[in-house]
Amino acid sequence: MRSQNLLRVAASAIHGRGVFARRAIPRGTHLGTYDGKKARRDGKYVLWVESDEGTTARHGLPPLKFLNHCADPNSLFEGFELYASRDIEAGEEITFDYGDEASFD
Repeated sequence: MRSQNLLRVAASAIHGRGVFARRAIPRGTHLGTYDGKKARRDGKYVLWVESDEGTTARHGLPPLKFLNHCADPNSLFEGFELYASRDIEAGEEITFDYGDEASFD
């Protein structure tokens, strides 16, 4: 299922705008890809990914560029791919931990 069918951008109680579930989303669902141009420096909406090939960064595009931080997130990145790390309720804000280097099991 495409991310625009699952996600919407709206005002967030966490910060500015956020990404929200349009409907209930089961754990393990692919939520989207953090697309954008390659970044050379850190900045707003830049996601850094470390892999065996090295470190890569992208300037994000909507909707995923509006993801907010949470220490107890409901999603995580595997590379530039975002997955639900637990069941997410309809209307719930999608969050990830900006500081964690977790992987989806």
